[in-house]
Amino acid sequence: MCGFAGFVGAVENREEVLENMMNTIVHRGPDSEGKYVDADAALGFRRLSIIDLSKEGDQPLYNEDRTKVLVFNGEIYNYQELRKELVDAGHSFVSNTDSETLLHGYEEWGESLVDRLRGMYAFAIWDRKSKKLFAARDIFGIKPLYYAQMNGTLLFGSEIKSFMEHPKYDKIFNEEALGNYLSFQFVPTNETFFKGVYCLQPGHYFTYEDQKMKITRYFEPHFTGDCKKSFEEVVEDVEAVMKESVEKHKISDVEVASYLSSGVDSSYLTYLGQVDRTFTVGFEEGKYSEIGDAKEFAASIRMQNDAKVITPEEYWDRLSDIQYYMDEPVADPAAIALFFLSEEASRKVKVVLSGEGSDELFGGYNIYCEPLEHTGFNKIPMPVRRFLGKFAEYCLPRGMKGRGFLMRHGKTLEERYFANATNIFTEREANRILKKGCAPGIRKVTAPLYRRVKGKDPVTKMQYVDLHLWLVHDILMKGDKMGMANSLEVRVPFLDKKVLELAQTLPLNYKVRAPRTKVALRAAAEKVIRSKTAEKKKLGFPIPIRVWLREEQYYRRVREMFTSEAARKFFDTELLVKMLDAHKKGKKANEKTDDSRKIWTVYIFLVWYDRFFGHGKPVHPAAAVR
Repeated sequence: MCGFAGFVGAVENREEVLENMMNTIVHRGPDSEGKYVDADAALGFRRLSIIDLSKEGDQPLYNEDRTKVLVFNGEIYNYQELRKELVDAGHSFVSNTDSETLLHGYEEWGESLVDRLRGMYAFAIWDRKSKKLFAARDIFGIKPLYYAQMNGTLLFGSEIKSFMEHPKYDKIFNEEALGNYLSFQFVPTNETFFKGVYCLQPGHYFTYEDQKMKITRYFEPHFTGDCKKSFEEVVEDVEAVMKESVEKHKISDVEVASYLSSGVDSSYLTYLGQVDRTFTVGFEEGKYSEIGDAKEFAASIRMQNDAKVITPEEYWDRLSDIQYYMDEPVADPAAIALFFLSEEASRKVKVVLSGEGSDELFGGYNIYCEPLEHTGFNKIPMPVRRFLGKFAEYCLPRGMKGRGFLMRHGKTLEERYFANATNIFTEREANRILKKGCAPGIRKVTAPLYRRVKGKDPVTKMQYVDLHLWLVHDILMKGDKMGMANSLEVRVPFLDKKVLELAQTLPLNYKVRAPRTKVALRAAAEKVIRSKTAEKKKLGFPIPIRVWLREEQYYRRVREMFTSEAARKFFDTELLVKMLDAHKKGKKANEKTDDSRKIWTVYIFLVWYDRFFGHGKPVHPAAAVR
């Protein structure tokens, strides 16, 4: 919907500083802007008009006596019910926005307001009387919220880049995050690559008063698996809750469209939403394009589909600008494709539905089948399996059939599974390629999560880890940043409080029956869409990175970056080039050399680093064009 930036603390030229901060996020809200500035705090807002298109919906918003000021990014889907409660309690509304519900809700219920909310949100409320800031983020982390305490000042906002316009902000690269990034392909904690800058975690809020911050967790998912209903009854419940969620997510005063791939998630949402438009992108025909299947499905339900074929040239040429919009590097190749999908959709609409979150809630990733397969092998005593795993890792050639299987099954689930993004750098590989090495960090990130689901079945454990790591720091981060880069709001009906309440109760066999995934959800979808789509195995977003890196022009681009001054600062560049050359040559002797994901992870980091640290303050892409 929008974006905001602000600060609490003394600085000269307060209004000018705030204006500069707001200008860095104009892409999040090109329709209007608003500012609040006093001697203690400053709050700035950029608006993308979706609900209540009148000027009454502009922010910052104030309560009746103007003692409280709000900036808000997102949508509250139960705002009409909350508004009725608040009106009955005596509050006066001046607009029809969901935003104002937050302001009066905070007056009425204080910090417990967040327990009542259903939606995606990040917001901040400044209390002028008590000089206290209250800020919160939704339970899934759909909308971003960053903060930094520096030089007696609190900075907060929707994107990190706005902080760079504040004179009290010290831009320092956080090298300690690099090791985990190489393993996860994203920074998996509340830290960022900017030292001293943090993201507020999902389901948390903070208060800031007298230069002291207090962070509170107000929500945590609990997977009980305690549903006693028959499978048929559960399928009906899934159908009902998804219909209701999609209906809520379509509340808008502008047209709502939908992303459409060839898989069950977006296809089911598209059908339930009965939207007029759908949008798809892909690459050259074949396994790297879902355009044909998406068009075929759209035609089968009589919906329009706008599709774009992304060329390799435009994909590579936009990488630097896309890293600017991302704020932090996420080495998921799908993030770049998502930028082009959002760009295509933004030419026609302001709001789209998207299928993120169904895999984490309903058990959709193919890897969730792994603990339920090969049960005979898993009965071998763990010491024996550990020996076989180590033997495979150190003695068998890479690419040899069965090597990966032995390595994975030579470890417990807690030791081997740390997010859906696997097969990037192991800690040993990262330690070898980094000049300063890296301290073991993966288990430090995942161990607290596994402790919270101790005693649960392995699939539930994997879901819980992905819900806190992969979903937040990869899937939702790229969804928000790539949508907002194109002034497009992305809504995710699977990530709804009511949908989660149902999903948490599903027993294992309603989620995964290897080799089938999302069993109950697929059954619900199959009642209304064709079986070919409902039962299609999860594909992800196929990107031909492996192929491109063997082409001379893209090989040379990466090689130039791998031998740059920045690369020499952090990496053993000889090892980088050796890895790149081996991949380009393809198969060697008895070894398959496909290091495309490793190469891409390092390359994206270097592109990002060049944009944010290589040339001083990063230039907004629009400014660069001018």
